[in-house]
Amino acid sequence: MILADFDYVRPDSLEEALALLAGTAGARVLAGGQSLLPGLRTGADRARLLVDVRHLARLRGVAQDAGELRIGALTTLAELAADPRVLAGAPELAAAARANGDPQVRNLGTVGGNLAATERPTDLPVAAIAADARAELAGPGGTRTVPAEELAASGVPAGEVLTALLVPAAGGAAAFEKTADRATRYPLCAAAVRITPDGPRIAVTGATPRALRLRGVEDRLRGGPFTTGAVLAAFRAEPRELFVPGRGTSAEYLGHLAGVLTARALARAAAHSSA
Repeated sequence: MILADFDYVRPDSLEEALALLAGTAGARVLAGGQSLLPGLRTGADRARLLVDVRHLARLRGVAQDAGELRIGALTTLAELAADPRVLAGAPELAAAARANGDPQVRNLGTVGGNLAATERPTDLPVAAIAADARAELAGPGGTRTVPAEELAASGVPAGEVLTALLVPAAGGAAAFEKTADRATRYPLCAAAVRITPDGPRIAVTGATPRALRLRGVEDRLRGGPFTTGAVLAAFRAEPRELFVPGRGTSAEYLGHLAGVLTARALARAAAHSSA
């Protein structure tokens, strides 16, 4: 399909970008463009104005301070997957970025775009939820943060820009596992875990309506063991309606797959934490 008509502007600052978003109905942020541009071409997305923020250096890069990683929204998935600070402090995020699409997508796609794409399952939101990350949003009223779980539920509000992801650095006791849809490479099911002193944090996407933290499973596994049998039993106790059938799969199958992937992730995370 041919792209529909829209206007394009390349603001010189984040403040100018926010003013354009606030003053134009139907304005959209253009970052990596790996989700937005195909959506505009197929008609799945609409935009009257594209606000191109790709050149704003303040939104790019990884920094670490006081045990927290600050990952700029324009950091590419390839950069995230290879950054030594992310590999050491938030391996579930690095693995999720590495599992996303193909090299071309990872070299162009951004952290912010992957987190903001709530209309389809993507890899980073589930890892961000397991990591207890917060999203930094800039808007007309200033800057605020929201939990990654809240962002996954509601998306980026109109008129605001996702500027960074703030992630507690937890060392190697975290992991990500994914089974991809062969046609789209989006997760048929993906699971991310982080083992903390209070117990495991577990999140799943693809098999569920959106990226979700599974607190019921966490409670059943608190104190261990994280054997495959124990994890699958914890998932069997979840309501079947939590898992949404689709793409030729049943809710029963997806619930079991989510349990298998979570068991693998927990085993990997536990091995790293004891190494």
